[in-house]
Amino acid sequence: MTEHTMQPSQDEPGHPHLAELRETIERGGAPKYHDANAAKGKLFARERIAMLVDPLSFVEDGMYANALAEDLPADGVITGTATIQGRPVALMANDSTVKAGSWGARTVEKIIRIIERAYRTRVPMIYLVDSAGARITDQVEMFPGRRGAGKIFHTQVRASGSIPQVCALFGPSAAGGAYIPAFCDFVAMVDGNASMYLGSPRMVEMVVKEQTTLEEMGGAKMHCSVSGCGHFLAKDEGQALDAVRDFLSYLPSHWEQQPPATEARDPKPVDLRALVPASERVAFDMRRYVKGLLDEDSFFEIHNLWAKELVVGFGRLEGQVVGVVANNPMFKGGVLFVDSADKATRFIQLCDAFNVPLLFLSDVPGFMVGTAVERQGIIRHGAKMISAVSEATVPKICVVVRKAYGAGLYAMAGPGFDPDATIALPTAKIAVMGAEAAVNAVYYNKIMAIEDAEEREAYVEKLRAEYERDIDIVRLAGELVVDAIVEPEELRDELAGRLAAARGKDRSFSHRRHGVTPV
Repeated sequence: MTEHTMQPSQDEPGHPHLAELRETIERGGAPKYHDANAAKGKLFARERIAMLVDPLSFVEDGMYANALAEDLPADGVITGTATIQGRPVALMANDSTVKAGSWGARTVEKIIRIIERAYRTRVPMIYLVDSAGARITDQVEMFPGRRGAGKIFHTQVRASGSIPQVCALFGPSAAGGAYIPAFCDFVAMVDGNASMYLGSPRMVEMVVKEQTTLEEMGGAKMHCSVSGCGHFLAKDEGQALDAVRDFLSYLPSHWEQQPPATEARDPKPVDLRALVPASERVAFDMRRYVKGLLDEDSFFEIHNLWAKELVVGFGRLEGQVVGVVANNPMFKGGVLFVDSADKATRFIQLCDAFNVPLLFLSDVPGFMVGTAVERQGIIRHGAKMISAVSEATVPKICVVVRKAYGAGLYAMAGPGFDPDATIALPTAKIAVMGAEAAVNAVYYNKIMAIEDAEEREAYVEKLRAEYERDIDIVRLAGELVVDAIVEPEELRDELAGRLAAARGKDRSFSHRRHGVTPV
């Protein structure tokens, strides 16, 4: 690529006029690119930063990168530090008015440096992404070397679990650049504009002979509801920036701090007792139950469009941050599938990394069975979730709201997984499987041998009643399987007291460097 150099000013020999140069850099690319973005509802990168951070708090680094190239202001990326609600952060923002936000050698170096700074100073790292990927013309300088593009991802991985990393995606995140959001703890995507993809539709057609569209293959709705790469689908850029701000409000600045507490609020008025149907065959929306337990308006759901049979998100209980993992029988009966196991695994690891206590609300029939899910690897995905539950050393409490059957009990932090308490509501059932399935599995031949229909039904009802007595929750409490049976109206206070008591627990787990993830 030929660089167009700016000629030195006549009245200041040796360098351009700095004030004029700064103005040029701050304007970004040519007006036509600003106009094209505005037509799509997209803001200028510097406007995004101003909307996100506290007024006048942004301090820019590397403004003069590629300063002698007239068409590459700041080399297409803005980096620096700021505060959000008074807390320090580091950030980068692709400027899509400059070569579509593509990466050159100095772009890459600026991104690496700001992530290194965030890690070194132990502050959250924010990525405001809108980039067409690498500049092919600069590939030798920016792609393969020790400080090339790969170093961005290496640095992100090193910082993972040490500092929060959050991404708002406003446009494309193409090819290798798609891994920036992939390594983040939270990704908000703007509907209609944001996309992530490894190969463009044109490349896909050329390589695998598939005709597709960008929206179908890598659009925001797809990633937030199908692939799970996106965590929050924003209607516009303002909502995406709000989501970034809200997400960070639940986490500490780094792994050795505690999550920030706020003033306690009463929960939203919800009749928790009436909300849970007596029959386990009748569905209810667990999200309503969660909101009836937590401080009012404090629940921040993550991945709300993906794997909806499981609910995960942050909330506050008496002002203290908690992470919620809850089965939702409103969707697929609350059964755990491949995606919901992955969804839980990642969220549990996030909470454990940043000292957020975990609250499990169980109404789970178990993991899904059948040829399709076995071929998808339900066993290894379930093992990932169970590993995450095992390795989490933050305070964790398992509440059996209605049922916990089979390995679902294990995945929801049952008694064998060192919860700080296993609490049962009066409606709770804990068993290898439900009564109907158990009776059918054990007594099928005897049942089928009874010819009279009424006699057969009476025999089945007798067996079910015996099974229900065997797994009676009071018996399980008597055997110390559960630590308490709590009325729904008393559950919030019970949880607050037990989490407070567990706050100073020993968090050692195992003598090792790290475990090996089930694959």
